[in-house]
Amino acid sequence: MGRKVNVATCSLNQWSLDFEGNLERILKSIEIAKAHGAKYRLGPELEICGYGCADHFYESDTLLHSFEVLRKLLESPVTQDIICDVGMPIMHHNVRYNCRVLFLNRNILLIRPKMLMANHGIYREMRWFSPWNQLRKVEEYFLPRMIQEVTGQDTVPFGDCVLSTKDTCIGTEICAELWNPRSPHIQMGLDGVEIFTNSSASHHELRKADQRVNLVKSATTKTGGIYLYANQRGCDGDRLYYDGCAMVAINGDIVAQGAQFSLNDVEVITATLDLEDVRSYRGEICQPHMESEHKPCHRVKVDFSLSSGNDIYLPTHQPITWHFHTPEEEISLGPACWLWDYLRRSGQAGFLLPLSGGVDSSSTACIVYSMCVLLCQAIEGGNSQVLKDVRWLVGDESYRPQHPKELCGRIFTTCYMASENSSVDTCNRAKDLANQIGSTHMNINIDMAVKGILGIFSLVTGRLPQFRTNGGSHRENLALQNVQARVRMVLAYLFAQLSLWARGKPGGLLVLGSANVDERYYWSY
Repeated sequence: MGRKVNVATCSLNQWSLDFEGNLERILKSIEIAKAHGAKYRLGPELEICGYGCADHFYESDTLLHSFEVLRKLLESPVTQDIICDVGMPIMHHNVRYNCRVLFLNRNILLIRPKMLMANHGIYREMRWFSPWNQLRKVEEYFLPRMIQEVTGQDTVPFGDCVLSTKDTCIGTEICAELWNPRSPHIQMGLDGVEIFTNSSASHHELRKADQRVNLVKSATTKTGGIYLYANQRGCDGDRLYYDGCAMVAINGDIVAQGAQFSLNDVEVITATLDLEDVRSYRGEICQPHMESEHKPCHRVKVDFSLSSGNDIYLPTHQPITWHFHTPEEEISLGPACWLWDYLRRSGQAGFLLPLSGGVDSSSTACIVYSMCVLLCQAIEGGNSQVLKDVRWLVGDESYRPQHPKELCGRIFTTCYMASENSSVDTCNRAKDLANQIGSTHMNINIDMAVKGILGIFSLVTGRLPQFRTNGGSHRENLALQNVQARVRMVLAYLFAQLSLWARGKPGGLLVLGSANVDERYYWSY
């Protein structure tokens, strides 16, 4: 009797509204999953269009292009003989929903809309989507003509339903539903669903990986079952970094772990698991509570098996200990990954940082160096996409970085902007740090610009403000400090735009700012 299932989940670096690129990465993940023998593939939330489309979700073109991608997925030979679970926005009865679409062999099996929305903190899903509030309710969804032409279907099930294969039952959760006290997996588990899936777009916060792992373990400890977790990775165009952490768990144990900080655009993890382990666990731990629900799950049946009849000797994945990064590693790696994604999508050739010698700007410089370390490690590990992007940045198709310091010198410029009030110590600290990380460093004196601005003011008003140490008032002192800061800001943007041009190189630089959040201020310098 077939009972061992091979399932796959993934982390994808999807870009908002990059429909062609997103399609390519989805297909690649399915191809990898099939190569590992998986019969079910799960992807991140809204992976077809990208999670961070914001008000572009209001545009009908976003829905149209999402269906165009879905059609290409249905038509692709890569998606044959594997259940594919993809995310996209869908309008039903003139209401937009954040949905999962499950399909197999050119047929859509079901569409499951998100029921519990993320609408707190930085999330604003209720601005663009409505929750599906009808528990256990399933309606008919009329497919667009372009999809009907491929599938031969006019309508498909739409709503709170689960997928029943010949050997098991699969239920869907979407991102925030796992974090909610009314998580769907609880009732689904009590109704006999054995495999739970969660498609997320969960951003990085310090120690958030711990919470995710604990929630997934808890979900399968209570009622048993297999849990697949997929997540977005990278910066999809906003200020957030999505940190992957794809995982597979069974009966409270993690059996497969994806990376939290990685420059791989596509990461697929697979696991072979025994359904009898779930059934035995439930029989021992949960039997008294496994009873028929007042409203049982609506099951959509499909003539397909995740297992085969000759799997008796197939080894299964065993529990592993999750490797958590330290807080210091998270601080170093998370922003570094975000910087790389932002840089390669900006079309610029690197970064410029005004380096004051203080802790704020020095920390920013170290994060950029951390990015260079990650790039070199990825290239050394055979990541051809990273190498391609680095070569484009430096404008050399034959370039291959030999060391993070050497790469840093190519894409990172630092400058110390001295005034008559600056100390030798801060100047030396900035220079020493630049030497240690390998950045291209400049010393710029701003006194001439400051005197020019004050000269204009004096010419108009007949007054020359003084620092407090020279007898000036608090207002004069603050104004003079702001003049220096704003001059540095203007010069930073000037050098970012033209310093590469002055060296005979193409492109411009992105200006990095630094801040001390505890002091609640932010300088563009």
